[in-house]
Amino acid sequence: MRRIFRRQARKGFAGHIPPILQEANLAFDKGEYGRAGELFEQIAQTADARGGPRAPLFHLQAGHARIYAGQTALGIPSIKRGLSLLAERQQYQRLIQARRRVLAEFKERGLNEEAAAIDAWLKSISPESSEIDTQIPPSKKPVLPTHCPQCGAALRPDEVEWLDAVTAECGYCGSPVREEDS
Repeated sequence: MRRIFRRQARKGFAGHIPPILQEANLAFDKGEYGRAGELFEQIAQTADARGGPRAPLFHLQAGHARIYAGQTALGIPSIKRGLSLLAERQQYQRLIQARRRVLAEFKERGLNEEAAAIDAWLKSISPESSEIDTQIPPSKKPVLPTHCPQCGAALRPDEVEWLDAVTAECGYCGSPVREEDS
């Protein structure tokens, strides 16, 4: 009975998730990176125009999708925009995490020159590392589902905003996400 209620509650809660976000996440998961990139760019531009708090994440995801699609020239501007928004908003912990992920993914794909260029550019726009507390306190976090149950976005425990000890917030739709049932 409890599971049925939970499922129905989730369906009702998912009504506020924009269909374009669900479509973008689904396209990304299916490996349709070019299409996902287009959709995330639309979402990012809309969020950016409103000054939305999730605009950096949408720009980064659009860039990742374009890079995965082999469209590096289209992906780099989105990645730079996402990183620059994080720097402008002084969200330094998120900037550090995004920088690590971007550089690792670029190097993994053999885009070493692009990684070096992004790294040099980031150093020019962000404060000295000594000004930022780069130590993320180690703590054991609950095991989250791999994808948000509301919008379908991939969840990375080290990149989500934790609301409390057991609840994280999906960076894409803002839905609370709790530890998976064992």
